[in-house]
Amino acid sequence: MFEHLQAQADDPILSLIGAYMQDSYPQKVDLGAGVYKDELGNAPIMEAVKKAERIHIESQVTKTYTGIGGDPEFNHHMEELVLGAKHPAKISQRLRTLQTPGSCGGLFLASHLIKRSNDNATVWVSNPTWGNHYAIFKGAHLTIKEYPYYTVGAESIDFDGMMDTLRQQAQAGDAVLLHGCCHNPSGADLSNKQWRQITELALEKGLVPLIDQAYQGFGKGLDEDAYGARYMAEHLPELLISVSCSKNFTVYRERTGSLSVIANTPKQADIAHSQLLAAARASYSIPPACGAAIVKTLLSSDELVPLWRNELDSMRERIITMRSLLVNKITDYKPDLNLSYLLQQNGMFSFLPLSPQQVHQLRETKSIYMVDSGRISFTGMTKANADYVAESIANIL
Repeated sequence: MFEHLQAQADDPILSLIGAYMQDSYPQKVDLGAGVYKDELGNAPIMEAVKKAERIHIESQVTKTYTGIGGDPEFNHHMEELVLGAKHPAKISQRLRTLQTPGSCGGLFLASHLIKRSNDNATVWVSNPTWGNHYAIFKGAHLTIKEYPYYTVGAESIDFDGMMDTLRQQAQAGDAVLLHGCCHNPSGADLSNKQWRQITELALEKGLVPLIDQAYQGFGKGLDEDAYGARYMAEHLPELLISVSCSKNFTVYRERTGSLSVIANTPKQADIAHSQLLAAARASYSIPPACGAAIVKTLLSSDELVPLWRNELDSMRERIITMRSLLVNKITDYKPDLNLSYLLQQNGMFSFLPLSPQQVHQLRETKSIYMVDSGRISFTGMTKANADYVAESIANIL
């Protein structure tokens, strides 16, 4: 049976992690992985999460199965976190949410719902986007097309190109993948005005946005970062929102997330929800419980929520500090190089103006690891390695 199979290429990000781990050079730096790291280079667990986990472990009385849709209380808290406590979509009973194995699990279910709803649907993804988006949508046998979003060198969103492409080429019933705050690999986020303009286009064309949101709280704040999802949920008849808890709750390996669907009527929401449950049952069946229980416990606690928000603020501030530090130090070495665009972007990621050859040279001669596109994760930087990173990058530029 297996003799006809061909080996698949390694995932470029995960293989980079493996290469970094095997590197014995003492000054090695990992600027590739999308994991928050502290000033010591560790990927810590938030104190609020540790306390919530202890509470959960001490209070749990069974490890029997949850339902296919996961923990209803967790789902309720995720709706409030993403959309707010009194969102019109919830009040009108057009909102349904189920727990998923991370945002990848949510995107998987969303892709199958799109396929079941419209066999001819195209999913429009941004250029650039994350490689796994293509794999997930391809696995659901969906047609995938790209809209322009960001070009390295231009250092700004090609919003006109994005809107023109969707206006001229997208068809009613197509899905449009949009990135929540800090989620696009470029670090360039849509403005509130641009979110409103895309909402108007979706209404005009009959498009269904699918928002991938994993970094709420990493941009400007929990509520500020949710503007796009909340505005669309209020003004569109149909919407999908896939959310990951990995980053802003530091529960990466627990695979914790949710998928929310908003439909035009409560009855249509029930039908869409039943389709999602059927797709979940046919794949992973029941979502993992521990991470969702931790997040639910935290968000249910008047004591832990303020602690969590403070920790999240500190994480965001460290990322902003590392952005400024890298820009300032590279500019010290290379005053004619303008990297000010990095200070206008948000979150862990941005693109440096590096060719794949320069990226490989940094890896081979300086043990500085990043993906071939020049996309870096700022949390791999610390005050201790900032000079080494900045001088190495400046010299190679």
